[in-house]
Amino acid sequence: MNDASLGTPAVLPGWRHVYSGKVRDLYEPDGTTAGVALRDLHGDVVLVVASDRVSAYDHVLSPGIPDKGVVLTALSLWWFDQLADLVPNHVVSTDVPDAVAGRAMVCRRLEMFPVECVARGYLTGSGLAEYRHDGHVTGIALPAGLVDGSRLPEPIFTPATKAELGDHDENVRFSVVVDTVGPELAERLRDLTLAVYARAETVARERGVILADTKLEFGTDPTTGAVTLGDEVLTPDSSRFWPADAWEPGHPQPSFDKQYVRDWLTSPASGWDRASDAPPPALPAEVVARTRDRYLDAYERLTGRTLDV
Repeated sequence: MNDASLGTPAVLPGWRHVYSGKVRDLYEPDGTTAGVALRDLHGDVVLVVASDRVSAYDHVLSPGIPDKGVVLTALSLWWFDQLADLVPNHVVSTDVPDAVAGRAMVCRRLEMFPVECVARGYLTGSGLAEYRHDGHVTGIALPAGLVDGSRLPEPIFTPATKAELGDHDENVRFSVVVDTVGPELAERLRDLTLAVYARAETVARERGVILADTKLEFGTDPTTGAVTLGDEVLTPDSSRFWPADAWEPGHPQPSFDKQYVRDWLTSPASGWDRASDAPPPALPAEVVARTRDRYLDAYERLTGRTLDV
């Protein structure tokens, strides 16, 4: 099967497949008439295709989550519009080949910074693990007595290094970002990340959704020199969204993302030992269906729209 939504990158007229990550496939213009026209119109561009693949604990799982790529693309495009006055983004067109319609964007090729820009407004996940160890998250001291799901006194910037495929991202102190990209750019990335989080947290809260944390990626637009928001933005794959009416600090929160998949993988029902070298088992149909529902619910609650899938 030649289907970008399931795993094998599609053959697309005018485009050459150049890379596949855990979830996305990237193409560049192939030099044919269609490719030349795209490059002439938009400059140096790539086609970003969101598949239905789902990953957890550094494994790509099987089967995928139906319509996940469409949800991620539609939600990213909606958020890019909400943030347009704060920071430019890399999207230049949604005029894409029919085979990937709805799940792809033509984007300007950026010179990406080797930093994952993370903002946290609530304590959970790897941040909670760090806090339990020494009361800090990436070197930032937090008040005593916080628990899983606690709202922080103010949002914090907790960057991470970008890992190679199959490795873990590593949370780092702000000083590491300064050493990596320089003090001026490091401050710019921190300020932009916290500004995006503040805007998105307000928008989500108005819709009954808590944005606990989010991961952003930035790069330099080689044409304008501007720091530009790239990749996906504020999706259930890059962010933790919780229903506000169910928020109860002290334990893991219900969420609109693949946490349902993670929970099943680490439960006795899966029979999988995360510490082993064995690949995870196939996802049961019920887990796939419920995860799909969570992605769609996130989109509909945040945007107020119904996605035609």
